[in-house]
Amino acid sequence: MNALEQLKTMTVVVADTGDLDAIRTYQPQDCTTNPSLILKAASLPGYAQALREAQDMDDVEAAIDMLTIRIGTELTKIVPGYVSTEVDARLSFDTDAMVAKARHLIELYRQAGVGRERILIKLATTWEGVEAARVLEAEGIHCNMTLVFGKVQAVAAAQAGAFLISPFVGRITDWYKKSTGTKDYAVDEDPGVQSVREIYRHFKSHGYPTVVMGASFRSAAQVKALAGCDRLTVSPQLLGELAADEGTLERVLTPVAATESEASITEAEFRWALSSDPMANEKLAEGIAGFHADTEKLRTLLRQVVAASA
Repeated sequence: MNALEQLKTMTVVVADTGDLDAIRTYQPQDCTTNPSLILKAASLPGYAQALREAQDMDDVEAAIDMLTIRIGTELTKIVPGYVSTEVDARLSFDTDAMVAKARHLIELYRQAGVGRERILIKLATTWEGVEAARVLEAEGIHCNMTLVFGKVQAVAAAQAGAFLISPFVGRITDWYKKSTGTKDYAVDEDPGVQSVREIYRHFKSHGYPTVVMGASFRSAAQVKALAGCDRLTVSPQLLGELAADEGTLERVLTPVAATESEASITEAEFRWALSSDPMANEKLAEGIAGFHADTEKLRTLLRQVVAASA
């Protein structure tokens, strides 16, 4: 077996893309999207009809929701597992607004014939996002807590009952390279890889059922260094590199029996720990701003096309 095939025997492989052709090629179990990927997907031939329908709508916000649901619905037809759909980044500090938006997206999926059991709602892992996940999970709406850069975010999300967390391997590594002037890290010393390994082991030893899904990879080596993690979401480019790799892939992460417990994290503890971690604090804010910027680009694109066709 090639490295991708070997990885699939120990980890659920998730495609970090909305590209239908790439998903058909690499046959992942799940698929994740975000505003950046929705913006990119909107230009792909497979979504031309969905884009035309969005352009015909007068309400730009409704058009974005419709396009997002159409893309997500198409993805559910070619992956057997979950499709992750992200809540507007502008709502990342408003629990009630995130809950309302998540419910709206789930209803739009229902109208499209897709049940909530196929969808993960992606929420930024702010304190407000953690509290939104607590509400939604109690309603049977599963959540993917995204933009995780520190253990306090991961543990708070798990204690809220979130179905899944997404620690961002590559963005963590990027920050440390820039801040320390390090050109490159050996994979076992890579801060992003180390962060996910620590979170994974902490979750297993404390008995948290929340799924750990490494994300935002910069190299196939980072992916292989987390073999055995619950899930890994990987770009088509890196999936291709893994598929072309005929070497032996060793399992790195293995579940252990739960032997430890810990107190629930309070809001004050969460905010203090996050503010005390320059990397996590900076990358969380940057990630929210970046997703918002791509949503704004999508809004602008739809407005321009609607104006041109008027």
